[in-house]
Amino acid sequence: MERVLFLNGTIAEDSWFDDDVTPQLFKDELFSGNGDVTVWINSPGGDCVAAAQIYNMLMDYKGNITVKIDGIAASAASVIAMAGTKVLMSPVSMLMIHNPMTIAFGNSTEMQKAISMLDEVKESIINAYEIKTGLSRTKLSHLMDSETWMDANKAVELGFADDVIKRIDIAEDLEIPQVSMLFSKAAVTNSLMDKLAVHCKIPPKPVEETQKIKADTLVDRLNLIKNWR
Repeated sequence: MERVLFLNGTIAEDSWFDDDVTPQLFKDELFSGNGDVTVWINSPGGDCVAAAQIYNMLMDYKGNITVKIDGIAASAASVIAMAGTKVLMSPVSMLMIHNPMTIAFGNSTEMQKAISMLDEVKESIINAYEIKTGLSRTKLSHLMDSETWMDANKAVELGFADDVIKRIDIAEDLEIPQVSMLFSKAAVTNSLMDKLAVHCKIPPKPVEETQKIKADTLVDRLNLIKNWR
């Protein structure tokens, strides 16, 4: 009998109030039985080391792992999703990938160490994406640099997911156009700025000869403005 597990919330090494997903908690659930497993994911991500541990558990599990993303699989959670034998996404779910982040303190030597560490972490994350998608490391690196958000269809198109979850009672002959969407944080920001620039720009109105302001009228208006100061 297939078992169902839920990975909801932030991924962390330790949980103070049992409201985070930790490797130990997930391990206890995963290996409490055997057979095929479905893992529902709705997580904004969290600790990349903890996520790596959970990813390895799923990759090492003897049964088939079906990952179903019903809300969001972002950051570290997207890495865990790549361990699925099959990855399915709800049509209203999202998957996000980006570069790893950390907090560093110290002198320039310590900063360089932090940068080197982040570079290595990024390479390890790309390993998981590459195995699942078959995309080049350069392509994956660029997607991470741009903090890329994918809807279900785009995730399937790029290989991060295998299919979109569909309702069983949808008629087979009902054709629904599939539109895939990919969102880059930088691209969205630039697009918004362009739209604002267009809306804020006031085009000059054409003025006919008969509508031009006479010199005397212009002087009167200027004096009126001056008196109001």
